[in-house]
Amino acid sequence: MDIGEIFVRIFNIGFGFYEATRTQKRAKERSAELKELSGKIATTPATALAPGNMGNITQKTEQASSVPPEALVEGKSEVANACIPCALGHFSTSSGLIKEMLRFKDGGITCNEIIDRIAGALEEQNALEREDLTPDKIQRLPEWQKQIAEEALTQSRQLRHRLEAIQSIDELQQLAADTRSYYIKLSRQWYKGRFSYLGANKAEGIAARVGR
Repeated sequence: MDIGEIFVRIFNIGFGFYEATRTQKRAKERSAELKELSGKIATTPATALAPGNMGNITQKTEQASSVPPEALVEGKSEVANACIPCALGHFSTSSGLIKEMLRFKDGGITCNEIIDRIAGALEEQNALEREDLTPDKIQRLPEWQKQIAEEALTQSRQLRHRLEAIQSIDELQQLAADTRSYYIKLSRQWYKGRFSYLGANKAEGIAARVGR
């Protein structure tokens, strides 16, 4: 191997090392850039990301932060309405747990499967009362939702007290029926009120998007 070939190999190795280093640096810069953009997108309303509205993301985000919760009609950003859908979820889970307890009724009220599900249902209702239907959250609700939320809170307390005091399978069967009945009532109140509040056209638009 002559001196010329040696220099060529040295050059190739050095250039290759340079390219690898530059690529790693660019990859890190790109990763940081994507992370920053993802953070901005996550805090930007969906309407601001529609075609034709992709101007200044920071400006859009600052504007969105000044919009009161009551003005937001749909989506996960609807903070003011969040407690009632969550209440629906808690009652749905509790209803399912109580219904499932009846599968183990032959083991008696002291059956571990029943006791464990009582604990699970209590956990659901405690979370509803202490996190989702707190007085401050109810106070921030639009007027048409407050009555629904107050009734849900009362029903949750009654369900919790009945679970804590339950003594027989007969009581469990009645509790399963009552919990299911109220869950259906709450669901109807929420959706009928919501669609009425949104208006027919907007409700149909949401239904169409969900059905896609």
